[in-house]
Amino acid sequence: MAKQEKLLASLRNNPKAVRFDDACKIAEWLGFTLRGGKGSHRTFGKMDEPLLLNFQNRGGYILPYQAKQ
Repeated sequence: MAKQEKLLASLRNNPKAVRFDDACKIAEWLGFTLRGGKGSHRTFGKMDEPLLLNFQNRGGYILPYQAKQ
């Protein structure tokens, strides 16, 4: 559990430097499932959550506004 907490803390502290793979892992840990995506995009959804998480791989990182979702 310590690894998950460290990743969540790094996401909150510095949303400008979140790795794409880490964002996908965090979404799955929070109960979101991969809904699809093409190319550099991945979309995650959750049954009781009306919003989808959409991550775009830009040089191995996601965009800051996507981390704030």
